[in-house]
Amino acid sequence: MGYPDQRFDVNLSILFTELPLLERPAAAAAAGFTAVELWWPWIETPTPPQAELDALKKALDDAGTQLVGLNFYAGQLPGPDRGALSVPGEESDRFRANIEVAADFAASVGCTALNALYGNRVEGADPQVQDALALENLVLAARAADRVGAILLVETLNKPESPLYPLVSAPAAIEVVDKVNAATGLGNAKFLLDLYHLSMNGEDLSQVIKAYAAKTGHVQIADNPGRGAPGTGSLPLERLLDELKDAGYTGWVGLEYKPGDRPSSEAFDWLPASARAAG
Repeated sequence: MGYPDQRFDVNLSILFTELPLLERPAAAAAAGFTAVELWWPWIETPTPPQAELDALKKALDDAGTQLVGLNFYAGQLPGPDRGALSVPGEESDRFRANIEVAADFAASVGCTALNALYGNRVEGADPQVQDALALENLVLAARAADRVGAILLVETLNKPESPLYPLVSAPAAIEVVDKVNAATGLGNAKFLLDLYHLSMNGEDLSQVIKAYAAKTGHVQIADNPGRGAPGTGSLPLERLLDELKDAGYTGWVGLEYKPGDRPSSEAFDWLPASARAAG
């Protein structure tokens, strides 16, 4: 048990950001990792030129890194936005324009998990209208994910850092997951269980794991406080990951933490080099 017993991947949108995007897969590989994940890398556009998609695929292939998680277009992230799919008007349209692009790219690199960030509440918009739009768009995303053999992820964020995001508890995200699965009949919508966000919301992490491990499609970790590497805060991450494993979770654990004041390559001291390559 413990860290060496997990399958880790590195989030290249929060680690190695001191490097250009196309150099990050090789940097992760040099640090010993064989799996990576990404937020949607083109924050300005849901539909980048094919040449840019091809260049990212080549960078992943050349580094020998497997992309195991990808966000759909989510607006300005990092930045003020927390997704686009429930935001009426232009942002929702941009999310829709991105659905097939993201799904096709995922298929081209063998990525089988697509994360759809829900989006913030908008001043003046009826929350019920936003939720109806969200379900409509999530159904489209779930069908596209299913077409390429992928799951659709729905993520809880934390209220202190994302005060306008409505899914700030595990049950809130699970409710959306269940609604999407009921609407599509596909069963490929899953919970993205982020231990950092859930801890920031004050949830009982062991209880969440026990209740929702079976509906969890991906896990992300960072320590709390600080969102740093494991060991920089007070979360018992090693024990919690063991609890997830005991509850039947066998999927990926994304390292979505800030490296602090040092280069990202030095932010993995907590994990033995022998445990970094995914078996």
